[in-house]
Amino acid sequence: MKITPGKRKGLEAVSDSRGVIAAAAMDQRGSLKSYFAKEKGIDKKDVPPQMLEEFKEAVSKALTPHASAILLDPEYGLPAAKARDKHAGLLLAYEDSGYDNTRPGRLPDLLSDWSVKRLVTAGADCIKILLYYTPFDPPEINDIKHAWTERIAGECTAADVPFFLELVGYVESGDEKGIDYAKKKPEIVTKSMEEFSKPQYGVDILKVEVPVNMAFVAGSKSCKGESAYSRDEAKDLFRKAAAAAKKPFIYLSAGVSNDVFTETLDLASESGTPFSGVLCGRATWKDAIPIYAKGGVKPLEEWLADQGVKNIENVNAHLTAAKPWYSFYGAASATALGD
Repeated sequence: MKITPGKRKGLEAVSDSRGVIAAAAMDQRGSLKSYFAKEKGIDKKDVPPQMLEEFKEAVSKALTPHASAILLDPEYGLPAAKARDKHAGLLLAYEDSGYDNTRPGRLPDLLSDWSVKRLVTAGADCIKILLYYTPFDPPEINDIKHAWTERIAGECTAADVPFFLELVGYVESGDEKGIDYAKKKPEIVTKSMEEFSKPQYGVDILKVEVPVNMAFVAGSKSCKGESAYSRDEAKDLFRKAAAAAKKPFIYLSAGVSNDVFTETLDLASESGTPFSGVLCGRATWKDAIPIYAKGGVKPLEEWLADQGVKNIENVNAHLTAAKPWYSFYGAASATALGD
């Protein structure tokens, strides 16, 4: 395995000294507007862009001294990118927020006034795309998504910049938080990781959900009733998903609390999966949303400096079992992949 100079440089920029990706995520747009609208009692369309910019900038200033990188969007996140710690790398999102809800399949779209080349010019070390995906969708839906991903890979290859693909599973017109989906989730995650490990997609890092819902893992802190899997079964599902990956992979926090996410990382560690880190968003800063919406930037900064830092340090403390992304290829260092 060899890696091009640009891709290696980009991956090193978003990794810590161990080669582990311990990154913060702050690329939310539509969901962040919804949170603010709910807290302020206004319509989502009336949330001013300045609120998103100010919130992201405060998060970036407070958390990037404790992160290997931050994921932002170019719509509202560029001031936050400038405000990040000088040692933190930058990933920029290329997809438009949300998806096409006028037809089935949660089809994605790109930001119409951005390209990979423009994102790199804006300072991106790596490019991130979010794709809602299930292997159980009709072939005509998934064929569109496969071709879409291949086109983005082509742009990233041309710019010699790493391509992070974020995969989020779903069920059409279903409840992704219920037990029925929890039983389907392991296969959805595993088959998605297997599919997008194929070389035609040009993915450098898979950003994936864990293959279980912790709320249905028997004995977990978040399991309050019926379960879909025992702890040992859950560990087997972690291992099965990891075995399907032919690319380095990191875990996303998927909006769960800090306690749930760190318990999840413990389970991944016990399973022995060779995950290469995290891109963690709401598990770090979500509880600050009402504080900012009601009190403005000063109480937000105070909360981030205290609880926000504690949250990200808590996640970092649960990454001791994470493996360097380059070790996935059997290399002892990133440099060895370029030899």
